[in-house]
Amino acid sequence: MKTIDTLLEQGVDGKRVFVRADLNVPLDGTAITDDGRIRAVLPTIEALARAGAKVVVASHLGRPKGAPDPAFSLRPAAARLAELLGAPVAFAGDTIGSEAHDVVGGLRAGQVAVLENLRFNAGETSKDDAERAEFASRLAALADVYVGDGFGAVHRRHASVFDLPKLLPAYAGHLIATEVGVLRKLTDDVARPYVVVLGGAKVSDKLGVIDHLLEKADRILVGGGMAYTFLKAKGHEVGVSLLQEDQIPAVLDYLDRAEKRGVEFVLPVDVLVSTEFPDLKTKAPADPATVAADAIPADQEGLDIGPRTRELYASKLADAATVFWNGPMGVFEHPDYAQGTKAVAQALVDSPAFTVVGGGDSAAAVRILGFDENAFGHISTGGGASLEYLEGKTLPGLAALED
Repeated sequence: MKTIDTLLEQGVDGKRVFVRADLNVPLDGTAITDDGRIRAVLPTIEALARAGAKVVVASHLGRPKGAPDPAFSLRPAAARLAELLGAPVAFAGDTIGSEAHDVVGGLRAGQVAVLENLRFNAGETSKDDAERAEFASRLAALADVYVGDGFGAVHRRHASVFDLPKLLPAYAGHLIATEVGVLRKLTDDVARPYVVVLGGAKVSDKLGVIDHLLEKADRILVGGGMAYTFLKAKGHEVGVSLLQEDQIPAVLDYLDRAEKRGVEFVLPVDVLVSTEFPDLKTKAPADPATVAADAIPADQEGLDIGPRTRELYASKLADAATVFWNGPMGVFEHPDYAQGTKAVAQALVDSPAFTVVGGGDSAAAVRILGFDENAFGHISTGGGASLEYLEGKTLPGLAALED
């Protein structure tokens, strides 16, 4: 795919450059709680602005139902982008209407504007090709060049991700070029031992990546809510922990295939349990108990990996040359159940391996728990996109940039 470096060499002075970013940041009201995705696209926006482009930034935020919804406005993201750039950022209260055209038309070379949430238009996410194409053509009227840099959305067949790049000269931004380069290191000529750490709530969310990584990884460590389906599959009581019983046959198949292929599959040996889920708003002290992973009481819920498992997982990561981590080990948002996730993050920091944090909640956890992002080899901005890439799927947003 052609990258922004090629575009900058050709020159963009005075050109309207449409940057499809991922400004899908978590909000508490109008307050941004994690601006990582905005900071990730800064190098692309800054490079274009320095080169004299009229930069038109567009993104989605949340899941509005194809119509304007103030709760999902990109206005807070635009304000934060202005702070990070140290320069004014114009904001258009629509995406393809008169305000968008007026704002873009008023840009001078080197200035930046943000359009309102793309998903306020039904055409952005429509499954109807013609409806998507019509919305994409109206977006194309706002620009001369397209730069795709919203890695967190490249697995979506959406108008601004898949259809629009076909209508304009299209290039990959710095972020997408970096993300793809990192993911290739996890699929081609991987330095070994290659250890994968998978967590999160549902094993069903990780079936495809587990299936694919059984052919690639040397060792797979499992934590989070998905671990309890694995423990149940091995015949253990899991109490009232998260459980997907319908996935047990698939889990048993994976465990069997792993054994035959010599892939080490590591499950928790102890867990923190409680009779009630912790209050994540007040962070009121919980009262967890530590029990063996094969002895969870019937009325208890597993909420984090235990101290012996933390030590075990750290030891299993110590000799790694490559590590991919996606998904927390427990309810990391509460301090009493954050130690498992913290232990895995610390093991990656301590490791000389090439370490990749695969976006989503694991990336959020790294920031919330106070780790230096530079201590990791790479922190992805797209959890779902990263997983689908590692599953071997064709990502529509990348395919469009490769055409």
